[in-house]
Amino acid sequence: MNIYICEKFPSARVSHGFFGRQGGVSEGIYESLNCGQGSGDDPAHVEENRARVAAKLGVGRARLLSLYQIHSDVCLRVTEGWEERPEADAHVTDRPGLALSILTADCAPVLFYGEKDDGAPVIGAAHAGWRGAFGGVLESTVGAMKDLGAKPASIRAAIGPCIAKASYEVDDGFVQRFIETDEANEHFFGAAARAGHAMFDLAGYAAARLARAGVKNVSILDLDTCADEAAFFSYRRKTHRNEPDYGRQISAIVINS
Repeated sequence: MNIYICEKFPSARVSHGFFGRQGGVSEGIYESLNCGQGSGDDPAHVEENRARVAAKLGVGRARLLSLYQIHSDVCLRVTEGWEERPEADAHVTDRPGLALSILTADCAPVLFYGEKDDGAPVIGAAHAGWRGAFGGVLESTVGAMKDLGAKPASIRAAIGPCIAKASYEVDDGFVQRFIETDEANEHFFGAAARAGHAMFDLAGYAAARLARAGVKNVSILDLDTCADEAAFFSYRRKTHRNEPDYGRQISAIVINS
C-alpha cells in the first residue's frame, strides 16, 4: 500500500492515512485498492480492499465508516457505526474506534485533529471538491469539532492528495463564480494554455478557507492525483480517456482505543 500521513497528527492519539491506489485486489481500471462502494467494481473486491484499510488503521471492517457524498456542506456528528451510508460530506467524532473516511478521485480529502480542554481528541474528515469547499463544508467541519468541545487553537488539518493546479483547467464561467463571491479568489487561478480557461488551485483554496475558519495549522501534502497514475485514481484522467468508470481512494482517521 502507498499510505501518506501528516506528521503533525499525534500518532499516539490517532491513526490515520491518505491511501493511494496500490495494495488491493481490484482489477482493470479499478486496480488495485479501489474503496469506492459506488463504483462498478466487483463488490467483493471493494469489501476486501476496505477490510485491508481497516486493518491498517487497527479497527474492524464495520468500524470503517463512509458517507454517501453529495458535494454538500453537511457535516455529521458520529456516535456509532451504521449500515446504510448517510448523505453528507463530512463527519466528526470524539469516540475511540470509529474510523471516519472520505472517498476521492481528484477532490481534496481533508483530515482534522483537535483536543478538548482535558486533552481528549476530537477528529474529523471532509470531502472538499470545489463545490463542497465553495459551499462551506470545511467551515461546517470546524464548527462541528468546536461543538464537540475541541479548542479552536488545537485544531489542525491536513489536505491530502487531490488534483493539482497544473492539472486542473477550468473555464471562465467557473472563475467568475469564485471572483463574484470574493475578488481575492483571483489568487487561486493562473494562466492556462487555452483561451477562455484558467488553472485552479483547489488545495490552496481549501487551505485559505480553513485559515479563515480559524485553523492556523494546515498541512498540504502536495500530491497530484491526476498526474500520478501509478499512485492515484483520477476522475479527470478517466474523463480525458473516455473510460467507463474510475476507482476511488480512501482517506481516514480514527481515535486509538
